[in-house]
Amino acid sequence: MSNFQQKIIRGIVWTALQNWGGQFGSLLVFFVLARLLQPEDFGLVALANVFLAFIQIFLNQGFPQALIQQQQQLEAEHINTAFWTNLVSGCVLTLLCVILAPFVADAFDQPQLTPILRCFSLLLLINSFTDVQEALLQRQFKFKFVALRSLLGLFLGGIAGVVAALSGLGVWSLVVQQLVYESVGAIVLWRASDWRPQLQFSWPHFHRLFGFGINILAFNFLGFINTRSDDLLIGYFLGPVALGYYSIAYRILKIMVQLLIDTVNQVALPTFSRLQSDLSAFRSTFYKATQLTSLIAFPCFLGVAVLAPDIVPLLFGKQWAPSVPVLQWLSIAGVFSSVSRFKGAIFMAMGKPSWRVWIGLLASALNIAFFTFAVRWGIAAVGLAYLVRTVIMFPIEQGQSVG
Repeated sequence: MSNFQQKIIRGIVWTALQNWGGQFGSLLVFFVLARLLQPEDFGLVALANVFLAFIQIFLNQGFPQALIQQQQQLEAEHINTAFWTNLVSGCVLTLLCVILAPFVADAFDQPQLTPILRCFSLLLLINSFTDVQEALLQRQFKFKFVALRSLLGLFLGGIAGVVAALSGLGVWSLVVQQLVYESVGAIVLWRASDWRPQLQFSWPHFHRLFGFGINILAFNFLGFINTRSDDLLIGYFLGPVALGYYSIAYRILKIMVQLLIDTVNQVALPTFSRLQSDLSAFRSTFYKATQLTSLIAFPCFLGVAVLAPDIVPLLFGKQWAPSVPVLQWLSIAGVFSSVSRFKGAIFMAMGKPSWRVWIGLLASALNIAFFTFAVRWGIAAVGLAYLVRTVIMFPIEQGQSVG
């Protein structure tokens, strides 16, 4: 077995530990908080996260992915330019989030959002310090430290969130949980990495990074529409309580994807990037990864779809029953997602992020159309619309990935 293959296996093992160990811990905290808090609390934080996710699109401009994808040895100018661009962007966006918070709260007629958004603005600043460090560790296949960052952050953040909820802080329990998670993660990444920034910035290197990253930026914008337009429309038209029910179902789907698919997918970009010059090995690795994830994911997603009426009341309590039909539709959609999940890593590894943008553009257009039409019939209809869009996009995504 070659040294490169050993790195891949170690990367998958540590990523599996990160996803499985972390998500089981996250689920445990999630179960506790779901019984201590109200649907409106989860809905308010989901609304705040929609705005935060939109602002984060512009945080790194795709530079971390560009650093990972770079096949040649990185120059110091590449890394320093990426870091200082991220840091300046983080400071500007943090200030912007603080200023815009009351206007966003007024748009949703939820004044409680203003202080929540201003606290969440700190996450932008924290992330601007960590994106490059995490990219360098992934590029070097040091997934051990990426896993430790996630696990320790989830553990301490979960404890902080539960303690806050037991203290009667309500929605602020979820805010505290996220802030502690990101802060702990930043400390772990900086201690794990031996790279430190220098006062160095290169416009030629900036242009090279930006040339690759602009497509990632465009895709992240489209990804926001794909993953957040349902939250945005539900929050605006149906309110935070309905969004709370929907967010619980979507959270379960997200956790399942992370457990069953992203264990391999997180190692996919650096792996495919190293194989981009060997098309035969590239395709063979892609097929093996798809077969592995499908074998595990198919029965799990279908099982949750069938057992959702029993799972939701058992884990979260009877008050979350409106989440059941949403979870059923989303779980069926997860079957298709498990097969097409590697498309993003493939396009970036081959230096073709624009392909990912065009597919994202089509998916975004379908999402907006279907969700806007479905939201008038409630959150279950939005879940069905999510499934329909996934089924329509599946053959298109697979055709491009295999091609």
